[in-house]
Amino acid sequence: MKDFLTPDYMFGTFEEVTPAFLQSIGVRALLIDIDNTLAPYEEPDPDERILDWFRELEKAGIRASLVSNNHAPRVERFAKPLVEAFGIVAYPDSKKPFASTLERAMKAMGVTHDETAMLGDQILTDCFAGKHIGLRAIIVPPIKDKTNLFFRFKRVLERPFIRKYAKQNGYQEWMRFWKVQK
Repeated sequence: MKDFLTPDYMFGTFEEVTPAFLQSIGVRALLIDIDNTLAPYEEPDPDERILDWFRELEKAGIRASLVSNNHAPRVERFAKPLVEAFGIVAYPDSKKPFASTLERAMKAMGVTHDETAMLGDQILTDCFAGKHIGLRAIIVPPIKDKTNLFFRFKRVLERPFIRKYAKQNGYQEWMRFWKVQK
């Protein structure tokens, strides 16, 4: 059975997902979640670190789109400086783990599944959405996770897949970093 929930790659922050790394795995386009991947929910605008990272992606010729489950007012406000500076397209209300918006974003960028990756902080939405249509999934830990019961439950469900990734890749640090017990 195909594993749609174990990430292909895990990094400590979005900034560690460098253009050089993406090029080394043949990625020409990146679909990117916003909340807790690039910024906490309550941060309405991209900061200079985010702008610098998008600048580096653009310099390297890596296309990018924002694909968020959040609603249009939040996504449009956050995306506005990125749209103005880099011409990226943002997709609110994406309904991940369903992949129709990911497919739409790839079509708009003119890229194939083989040359696209999904970057996010949630295994059950971002990782699954990308992997079940053949994209590579890159996961980062949430910047500032919500603490309500629903999110805590989702994080518990993610632990076996983080453990599996750590075991397959020999990264004991990930198990500690992601607060996962052996």
